[in-house]
Parts: sequence; structure tokens; C-alpha cells
Amino acid sequence: MNNLPPDHFLALPRPDIALGPPAGVVDTTTLAAHDFDVDTRTGFMPPQPPLTRLPGQWAPWEELLDEAQSCRLQLGSDPNITKEAQSQSEAWRNRVRHLHILAVEALSQSELLLRRAHHVLSWTMHFYIHSLPPDVEVRIPAPVSIPLLRICHQLQLPPVVTYSDDVLYNWALKAPSSDAAPALENLRCLTTFTGTKDEEEFYLSSARIELRGVEALEIMRATMDELFVGDKIALRRITRYMHALARVVDELAALLLRVRDGCAPDVFYRDIRPWFNGADSGTRKWVFEGLEAHPEIAEPTELSGPSAAQSSLVHSLDIFLGVDHYSHSSSSTGLPHSSSATEPHPPKASFLDRMQSYMPRHHRNFLRHLAAAPRPLRETVGRSGDAELVDGYNAAVASLKAFRDVHMRIVALYIVIPARRFATGSSQVADTVETDQTPLKGTGGTDLVRFLKGVRDRTVGAAVDGSIVHQD
Repeated sequence: MNNLPPDHFLALPRPDIALGPPAGVVDTTTLAAHDFDVDTRTGFMPPQPPLTRLPGQWAPWEELLDEAQSCRLQLGSDPNITKEAQSQSEAWRNRVRHLHILAVEALSQSELLLRRAHHVLSWTMHFYIHSLPPDVEVRIPAPVSIPLLRICHQLQLPPVVTYSDDVLYNWALKAPSSDAAPALENLRCLTTFTGTKDEEEFYLSSARIELRGVEALEIMRATMDELFVGDKIALRRITRYMHALARVVDELAALLLRVRDGCAPDVFYRDIRPWFNGADSGTRKWVFEGLEAHPEIAEPTELSGPSAAQSSLVHSLDIFLGVDHYSHSSSSTGLPHSSSATEPHPPKASFLDRMQSYMPRHHRNFLRHLAAAPRPLRETVGRSGDAELVDGYNAAVASLKAFRDVHMRIVALYIVIPARRFATGSSQVADTVETDQTPLKGTGGTDLVRFLKGVRDRTVGAAVDGSIVHQD
């Protein structure tokens, strides 16, 4: 160690979680962010507002999305839809069908252009599909399907609206600001299906969680540096970091509950949520037209809708704490149990593992890097023989479990209770999901209640038994 140059990262002072790295020092730590498109100020959200328009040659895409929003296209499944609204939707869909197939090669010069193109075309596709009458075959016109699938190949993303499309890359500033990171209350949405404040608040509640989660990512980075050292001082620091992480996760849960202040449950369930559905959530097959003329383009197989399970921040917490070995169980596919002896398709991977394929590819690489850490936190805690460290770690796991309890409450309020209410026509329904036995699909295609209960309950299994910790 004495022969190391003074600017080598092992020769630098340990980072102080309260102060951050010294000014001017290049980040060479265990979670160097640049390679993973993770910003030290905004986490998984971009540090600058996302693009709001594509260049002129792709203006026809932008114009169709603008028109869908300004016309307030209605859900085709709405039993109260008027003939006028149906005609307006069909006129818009006809313009989509008669659009020229635009080239996408020039988009490859920029990740930002590709992201915006995915955003515009995937939202347009969802507008197209969900404005169709419920008894009509879903055929996605080639002017949307062909460029979208080519862009998806570049981005390694499925051809659907994802969490990154409606949260990470769907914001702008309400007022100009020179702050390093956007203030939680200075955000607005770029795109919505309904034009309602309820829908905007639904997306922004997740965006605020992502921004507040930046501190959790910094705690992870500092902890992994201490795991590398591994001495008694390091373990004391890690203990403090675990309690700090627990407090941050508690704040994330409080932010999640705030969605109730601006998004009405019945409006969400009736007017907003149906637009999210992917092919996995419905009974109609999605046919991508034009593939027969383009054999180089593979037919997509992942067609779930946007889901909070696509948040890289929540996956990071799972992986860092070692909870993923429990919550990402291979038995937790989220699919309903089948009573038939033969399945039409082979069983899918864990739902949470599948959802990683819906994340931006750099964020997936971050999760792989985190999972490959040579000194896993939970393993170190279990071997430490340090009761205070075990208590700190278990406090962080308990906070993550409490976060999932809050998520269950939100699911009950926004999905389960309205579903019962609309099914029975009664306003007097149970306000819990704990005893609910009715299969209810999530936008990702899961048996929603059973899946969330399983993930929540298995999170507790990661806690370390303080009575059996031992010294190496």
C-alpha cells in the first residue's frame, strides 16, 4: 500500500456518506456510474430533461402522438363510448395505417434519439391498440411495427410502453432551474393517455421515488467500498450505513403513499390503467404487420405492460441486500396456477427477472455488476459475528418489507377494491387484499395479488438470524 501513487483510489481517504467523494476526484469506486447511465445526482433518471421532439424527418410520428393526446382518444372497451368518439378514433387509426414507413438508421447516432423514438412509437401503439373496439383483432400497422421493432433491437427493449417510457424519460421541468438535480415538486409529464392530473401524478410519484432513491445508491456505493476493506472500522461504518438505508427506504414508502393526494383510485382503475395493458394482460394476440417482408426482424415475445417491477432502483435494493435470492424465486413467475396437465407454453422465468429485460440496457448492466460483487453484503453480515451489524442489516430488510406492505396497500386501493366495486356494483367492499382469492391480472400479466403477497412475504426471509452469527 505504501507504494501506491497518492491519486490511486485505494490510497484515497474513505468516502464520507454525509459529504460524498472529495471534489475533483474521479469516481473509480465499486459502482462507478458512467458505464451504467446512473447519475450521482439523479440516479436512474437522466440528469437533464429528456428530449421532447424528434428531428423533422420523424415529425409524422410526433404529430400522430400529439393528435392522439389532443383528441383525447377514448378506450375502445369503454361501454359508454359514443359513436362520435368511435369515429374519431377510427379516423386517427386510419392516418396511422397510411403513414409511410420511416427509416430509423439515423436514429442510431444517439441514445437520446432512440429513447425518444421508442417513447413516441410505443405510446402511439398503445393508443392504437386500446382505442380499438374489444371484438376487433389487434393488428399493429407496419408504419408503427417495423420502425418500432428496429428501434427495440437497437435498445434491446420490448415493443411496449415500459416504466422508462412513462417515468424515467417522461418528464420536464415546470420552471427553469440551474439546480444539479430537479426538485421533487418541479416536475411535469410529457405524455399521458388521458390528459388528467391523476395520470400525471401517478407517474410523478414514481419519479420522485427514483430521485429520492439517489441517496440509497450512494449508501450502496459507500458500503461496497467498506466491504472491500472488511476490517472492524469498516463493519462499524456499514452498520451506520444500514440504518441510514432503512431511513431512506422508509421515506420512499412515504412518497409512495403520497400518490393518494393527486390520483383518485376509481379514475386510475377505470380510465388510466387499461391503457397500460400489454398482450400478456389480455386475451387478444397482438399481430405485428409487415414482418413477412422483413425476415431479419424477429417477432417479439415479451409484451407485458409497464410495471413498477421494472424500476431498477427497487431491483438494486433487492440485489444489494441479498433479498433477490428470496423475492426473485424461480417459482415466482406471477402467472396463475394452471390445472391442466399440459401447458401451451413452457413456464417463464421469475417475473422480477423477466422485468429486467424491460429496463434500459445500461441499467440492466448495473444490476449485473451489483449482483457480481465479490463480497456480498448479506454473506458478510452473516459471517461477522457482529450483533450491531446484524441489527442494522435486518433494519434495512424490515424497511424494504414495510415498503412492500405500502405497495400492497396502494394495490388494494387502486386496483383490488375498484375491481370488486365495478364487478359487484357495490361501494361496500372489503378494503384488504390479504384474504382475496380472486385472480386479478397486473399490467405485466401477473396474478397480481398472489404475486405481490409472495414477494412481500419472501423478503422477510432475507433477515439474518442474530442468534447464529459466527466469527470466521
